[in-house]
Amino acid sequence: MGADLAAASDEGLLKATLRGDEEAFVEIYRRHRDRVYRFAYRMTGSPDAARDITHNCFASLLETPARYDGRASLGTYLCAAARHQSLRLASRIWRERPMPVAADRADGGPSPLDLLLEGERARIVREELQALAPLHREVLILVEYEELDLATVAEIVGAEVGTVKVRLHRARRKLRDSLQSLRCRGALTIG
Repeated sequence: MGADLAAASDEGLLKATLRGDEEAFVEIYRRHRDRVYRFAYRMTGSPDAARDITHNCFASLLETPARYDGRASLGTYLCAAARHQSLRLASRIWRERPMPVAADRADGGPSPLDLLLEGERARIVREELQALAPLHREVLILVEYEELDLATVAEIVGAEVGTVKVRLHRARRKLRDSLQSLRCRGALTIG
């Protein structure tokens, strides 16, 4: 049955889920949880909030499946749900906590000083990303980190592709200007 689930479409899995097939729901969750979590995490800067948002998105799918109307892919729908929840939480969370630095790098490659500098640069970039307005931050995350195309991002954020392009351009410009300002003040070193 596992091979059948892996080959099934999201819509087929959702129908099976609504008939009570728990394995079908587990497959939906397996397919989409990482993207939903990563997006929520980057939007909020909080692993706890991202876990809650991810849980709520999938719980909502089970509780009110009629909200998913099939116009967009299920993955797009779930990212849009995560977006709405992230924006509700953002006013409270996104300025409170910086994203933690991922420190799981024991490959013996870079020196400890290089790792420290790399981690510091990454922390600064994350802080500057968090300082962007939520509408700018979300499109930058979806395009740059999640590597979604503009049409899919437009569906997720509920805007026209042209609007997404403008937001993305402004987000990139603001982030670049902010990082350049830090670099000029000596707070950020590149290279």
